[in-house]
Amino acid sequence: QVQLVESGGGSVQAGGSLRLSCVASGSILSSNIMGWYRQAPGKQRVLVADIATGGSTNYLDSVKGRFTISRDNAKNTVYLQMNSLKPEDTGVYYCRYRASTSLNIYWGQGTQVTVSA
Repeated sequence: QVQLVESGGGSVQAGGSLRLSCVASGSILSSNIMGWYRQAPGKQRVLVADIATGGSTNYLDSVKGRFTISRDNAKNTVYLQMNSLKPEDTGVYYCRYRASTSLNIYWGQGTQVTVSA
């Protein structure tokens, strides 16, 4: 089992910044992918960004150049630096963990991000 605890959400005005953190604990394997997903009201959950243990990343097109995902493998922690936030970035942000050699997926409880115009 893997437990994920997110922090850092909140409410900001458009153009502002927030930094999300997610700490993983439990049966963490050395090779894994951690990421952030967003679910807006009435919409499906979508990948915002993810990062593998080796550092390779993927980003949602609409956040490229504004968001940066990073991780500290020693602390089993992943971060999402969100700059130049837009109202359409509003949603619940969920941290996700998957070991590279497993199909098991674990989710955090989610943290709300609200961006006002």
